[in-house]
Amino acid sequence: MSAGHSLPIYVQISEMLVRDIQSGRLLDGERLPPERDMARRLGISVGTLRKGLADLAAKGLLERRHGSGNYIRNGPAVDSIYAFFRLELVEGGGLPTADVLSVATLEAPEGPARGGPAHRIRRLRRLGGKPAAIEEIWLDATYARILRETDLSESLYHFYRNRLGLWVQKVEDRIGTGGMPDWGAGLLPGAAEVLGVVDRVSWDQHGRNIETSRTWYDTGHVRYVSRLK
Repeated sequence: MSAGHSLPIYVQISEMLVRDIQSGRLLDGERLPPERDMARRLGISVGTLRKGLADLAAKGLLERRHGSGNYIRNGPAVDSIYAFFRLELVEGGGLPTADVLSVATLEAPEGPARGGPAHRIRRLRRLGGKPAAIEEIWLDATYARILRETDLSESLYHFYRNRLGLWVQKVEDRIGTGGMPDWGAGLLPGAAEVLGVVDRVSWDQHGRNIETSRTWYDTGHVRYVSRLK
């Protein structure tokens, strides 16, 4: 858990457990370790852990039995901050974090703002603290005239919703392979020459195509996963 993360630590706890449940690392009915042991392993206070567990219980994914412990409940899909983030560690799960590398306003080469101004955002994505992927996002600049690195949160979709009033309601991903872009050299140490590539188009609550992105990921440590219920 990281105090430097833009999400509160208790939210990080909840999101981490949501991803572990969805990936199958935590099974329905499984009892979590005692709270004091779990807090010590994560390097946080018991009070912070309990706040995260309470959030998970409110989502219907945890049953807290007095005197017995905390038990996983693999319920329906929940409104997770990372609901559209499809990359996981090969062994499953992994809390996503993001390091913003650069933000620039340029003429968009493609996508919804093609030929017009768009914000190009480049980021390094980590899973469980390990470098996992790099991404380049193009956001139509008509939705935010000025965009700075310091404006952005760990989840761009969370930022879109809370700062720009845009809810990403639908995405289309196309999966392929490709080489490392020039600007990504050295960012994924040990990655193979050929990377997994995800091309994404995103639409908001009004059906407007607001964003395109490309993600390159290290297939030796990361997999793309889409689950349907």
